[in-house]
Amino acid sequence: MPNILVIGPHPDDQELGMGATIALLADQGHNLLLLDMTTGEPTPHGSPEIRARESAAALDALRAGASPTAGSITRINLGLPNRFVVHSIEARHRVAAVIRAHRAAILFVPYFEDAHPDHIAVTRIAEDARFDAKLTRITLPAPPGLYDGATAADPAKHTDASPALDQARFPPLYPKWLFYYYATHLRIVPNPSFIVDVSSTIDRKVASIEAYHSQFAANPKNQGVLPALRAAATYFGSRIGTPAGEAFFTREPLGLDSLASVVQ
Repeated sequence: MPNILVIGPHPDDQELGMGATIALLADQGHNLLLLDMTTGEPTPHGSPEIRARESAAALDALRAGASPTAGSITRINLGLPNRFVVHSIEARHRVAAVIRAHRAAILFVPYFEDAHPDHIAVTRIAEDARFDAKLTRITLPAPPGLYDGATAADPAKHTDASPALDQARFPPLYPKWLFYYYATHLRIVPNPSFIVDVSSTIDRKVASIEAYHSQFAANPKNQGVLPALRAAATYFGSRIGTPAGEAFFTREPLGLDSLASVVQ
C-alpha cells in the first residue's frame, strides 16, 4: 500500500477536510502521516499546549476501532509561525524532506482557493515541495521525530544546525498523486473531481473534530461548524448513493481500467 501524506496549515484542518477519509485509508492498510505546518496558535481559547493535547486526542479518535491489520496514522508538527506562513524555499525544502522521509506516494493538500493566507501559502509550498522532493544533489533538513523513527514529535524548530536528511536512506522521489481536500474559509460550493464513500468512518471524523474543544465547543463563533460538516457529508454521500461522502479535487486525471468501481 502506498504511503500517504496529508498536509494541513493548522491542527484540525485535515480532520475538517478529510478526517473520515484518513480513517478509511488507514483501515484499508495505508500508512498516513498528518503534517501540521503550524501549532495553530494564538487563538481565543487555545494555547500551544492545549492544541498539542487536542491534536493527539483527535489522532486517537481517527485510530479508534481500526482493525489489527490497519495501517498507521501518525502526526508531526513543522512549527512554522501561525498567521505568518510564507511560501519560501526553506519551507518547501522542509516539506520535501518530510515527503522523502515518509516515502509518500500520495499527497493531500488544502484546496487552492481560500480566504486564509496560511492555507494558500501551505498549498503552494506543498505543490512545489512535491517537485523539490525528486531533486538530486540537494541538501534537505532532516525532519525531527520522523527522521529518528518516532511516530510523533513536538513542533519542530528548524535551525541552521539541524542535521541534513540522509539521502542514501531517503533518496529522491516524486509523489505520483496530489489531491486537494476542502477546508476553505470561502463560502464556495465545491465542484469535486471525486467523492469518497466514508459511511463507515464518518463518526470517527466527528469524534476527531470534537477533540478540538478549544476551537469549536468553547468558541461560540464556531459552534455551527460540526452541524455544517454533517450536512455536507450527507449531501456528498447523496451524490454517490451512500450515507456519507467527502469531496476532493484533482488537476490531474484519474485513470480507470474498469467501470466496476464507478458503476453503482
